Amino acid sequence: MSRTPLTLAGAEKLKVELRRLKTVDRPAAIVAIAEARSHGDLSENAEYDAAKDRQGFLEVRIRDIETMLAQAQIVDPGKIDADGRGVVGPTVDPGDDAQGGRVC
Repeated sequence: MSRTPLTLAGAEKLKVELRRLKTVDRPAAIVAIAEARSHGDLSENAEYDAAKDRQGFLEVRIRDIETMLAQAQIVDPGKIDADGRGVVGPTVDPGDDAQGGRVC
């Protein structure tokens, strides 16, 4: 299984998004499907189709985030010895001197 490099801040953002998807967006999608279903014939119900599409998108995003977090390798960009090469995570200040920038 390959590892996904994530910063601690990136992992926290994904956890917040996952919590919102599970506690707010998923229940709202279920309510929207139930409401659309109550309008009658599902074969010609665009509202029902849209609600089901939204639910499908949410479930895929939830699964993707859970997979990313399960495979995450938390990296601290400040501790990576890159020997002058670009690496995942750090913020680079190009500066205005001839020597280049610095990693922040």
